[in-house]
Amino acid sequence: MSTLDSKQPAALAGNQPTVSSTALDDLNPAVAEPSAWLRSALTVPREEGYVQLSGCQIHYFRWGDTSKPGIIMIHGFLAHARCFAFIAPYLTDYHVVAFDMSGMGDSGTRSEYPIDQRVDELIGVAERTGLFEHDQKPVIVAHSYGGQVGVETMHRHAARFDGLIICDLMVMRPEVLAANAARFRPPGNQQSNKPNKVYASYEEAKARFVLAPPQPVGHAELLDFMAYHSLRKVNGGWSWKFDPSVFRREAGFEKRWAETGHRIVTAPGRKAVVYGRESMLFNDDSANYLRELIAELRATPFPIVDIPHAHHHLMLDQPVALVASLKSILSLWQSAPATG
Repeated sequence: MSTLDSKQPAALAGNQPTVSSTALDDLNPAVAEPSAWLRSALTVPREEGYVQLSGCQIHYFRWGDTSKPGIIMIHGFLAHARCFAFIAPYLTDYHVVAFDMSGMGDSGTRSEYPIDQRVDELIGVAERTGLFEHDQKPVIVAHSYGGQVGVETMHRHAARFDGLIICDLMVMRPEVLAANAARFRPPGNQQSNKPNKVYASYEEAKARFVLAPPQPVGHAELLDFMAYHSLRKVNGGWSWKFDPSVFRREAGFEKRWAETGHRIVTAPGRKAVVYGRESMLFNDDSANYLRELIAELRATPFPIVDIPHAHHHLMLDQPVALVASLKSILSLWQSAPATG
């Protein structure tokens, strides 16, 4: 696997050097030996690095052969790129890049986080890691809130991508949203000016790590992995990595969120939706709603695939099934390249 340090494109000048490693280096040393399937995924070689975008360091990983078609993966709200650490290794027939959005994970912080900046980061990381240099355009794979960024990116830059795979982004009929406003809320309800709490020990902090919405997790070791990398050691103990300012909502946020279904259907380019059959945020009625919008707007149909026994955080309870779904969609698209 080539690195950014060798044959480095001119566009990459000024980036920090990459480090080659495996995700085994990320395991919490206090946690028991990972299961065989997880160890197999985490031993796949990867690169880790940063790119400077609009004055902010953006942290990323990449796996696979840089001569292959690209995939760029974007995580959900308050999450980080390591949620794909056990998914991307099974997609190494491609050049896979996953990055931390600013204000989350190991990326830097900004004074504000509008959707324009999120889109620019996705485009910037794709550019700086060479994903646009291949004859075949890259595919976006986006989970939850990352799906909002993916949809907005396709509305603005669809010509630069081969397609968008949305993984369990909240979609509800407007009347369902209105009737359940307290239950189905967009992410970010904490005060944006409230500092993150510092916990005396990692164990105390980890006990406060919860999934939103709450759900059972089929693989406890994956939940531990996500929690471990959602925290950092600070003066006085442990605290969350995310910047509280990410909770500050820009004008028009709620309107855009309420129109998510319409925006998915009307986004140009190829699309697919993968969701957990047990998800609280995208259910069978959500799928039917999208199909109705497709018919109403005379839009091009696209795959809407459910994963049995999966909840919102697909990669934590059904990781292998998620990989299979992604590989099937990607294979279908490769066998029938997009036109235009």
